[in-house]
Amino acid sequence: MVAVPRLVIAAPASGSGKTTVATGLMAALACRGLRVSGHKSGPDYIDPGYHALATGRPGRNLDPVLCGENLMAPLFLHGAAGADVAVIEGVMGLFDGVAPDSVAPGGAALGDAATPAGGRDWPDDPGFGSTAHLAGLLAAPVVLVVDAAAAGRSVAALVAGFRDYDPRAPLAGVILNRVGSDRHERLLRDALDGIGMPVFGVIRRTDAVATPSRHLGLVPAAERLASAERAVAQLGALISASCDIGALMALASSAPSLAAAPWDPAVALFTDPGDFSVTVPETSPGSWEGTRPEPVIALASGPAFTFGYAEQAELLMAAGARVARFDPLTDESLPEGTAGLLIGGGFPQIHASELAANGPMRRQVAALAAAGAPVAAECAGLLYLARTLDGLPMCGVLGADAAMAPKLTLGYRSAVAAADSVIARAGEQVRGHEFHRTVVTNESGDRPAWQFSSGACEGFVRGGVVASYLHLHWAGQPSFAARFAAAAAEAA
Repeated sequence: MVAVPRLVIAAPASGSGKTTVATGLMAALACRGLRVSGHKSGPDYIDPGYHALATGRPGRNLDPVLCGENLMAPLFLHGAAGADVAVIEGVMGLFDGVAPDSVAPGGAALGDAATPAGGRDWPDDPGFGSTAHLAGLLAAPVVLVVDAAAAGRSVAALVAGFRDYDPRAPLAGVILNRVGSDRHERLLRDALDGIGMPVFGVIRRTDAVATPSRHLGLVPAAERLASAERAVAQLGALISASCDIGALMALASSAPSLAAAPWDPAVALFTDPGDFSVTVPETSPGSWEGTRPEPVIALASGPAFTFGYAEQAELLMAAGARVARFDPLTDESLPEGTAGLLIGGGFPQIHASELAANGPMRRQVAALAAAGAPVAAECAGLLYLARTLDGLPMCGVLGADAAMAPKLTLGYRSAVAAADSVIARAGEQVRGHEFHRTVVTNESGDRPAWQFSSGACEGFVRGGVVASYLHLHWAGQPSFAARFAAAAAEAA
């Protein structure tokens, strides 16, 4: 049994102020000298970047769709190790989960648009993957952030509906956002007092703290680091002044101990090595360290490539690799000794001119791929490996061209590997997430990486390169890390 004080910050819908409250609360708690662990429900990469600034620890995602229900408590305990308190930011509305026919705001598909033959690989439950679902798996109390800007006494009806909708997600209290005046506050408090709902904070309307957005949500913190740090500090001050931090900490401390062991990347590799054969030294059972030479795996980072899950690098290091970060915008060469390359998601289209101008790096990436080294690219990485992005030259590893598109593609996907690659074996089922507003035109004969049940194919496999729009969480598929590290060791 492991005890970690924790609470979930949820909302009735997107745009209610979850990120403001969650990030501000993390910063406020950290300013009190507490070790705070920040977590995000679902696949979103951007909010965890702000959580990391607030806490000084890696932001962590908790996604039962990508990783499975059984891993939620272990992954949470792994991420929160050594923390005094954990704050978990929800996704969308409290009860919004994966549903086959559901749509997200703006018309983007929420459900799995392409399910492999044989049926859905997660339960046919519209609440699966929701904030409420995760809160239940973590036995964490829920605080609802309500945008009260245009609300009066009806706020009580709204909150009562959320309180009574699903008893599996008991609502512990609310934080009222965008309240207009003292009179407005009294009206709202009286209404909520009438249904016995605690109010943990009241945030007044303010434009003093604002975080810029664009087509895929907030601008990542890494793209505006100095201003993001100031914004997080301001959020911490705002929440300290507006919320009862002591009461929220007491609520978090009421969460029961979890009957789970923290996730361990070395154990994950040992218990799920896929079909990769490896000898585990008797001196270190459960560890892959020392089974092969330590290969250097370069991991793209910097303002253009900000999307990634912390567990990916942890798995690779547990598999015996050394992970070296580099910035394709400014670095002219890959890390010394690079034997494998990972390029995650981000916004290369925003930085396309700078990426195109860095010819030495583009040529090094192309040469590494041509030499047969393992290269895995997701979304932004796919665009960087293309011949062109919005007409500007990229690495030319793939015979494809990329461009911005008018339509947002967003949703969970279930697929099977269409071919063997450096991470997957043909026929293996994967769960991923798409999140982009670009299209790729393919004029090459490369094999596809993934196939959906509709017959549609996605991504590319060429030699040691696998690239696609699918974002994958390797904690849910640890064999990906084992295979990739082994391929890098062979190439070293």
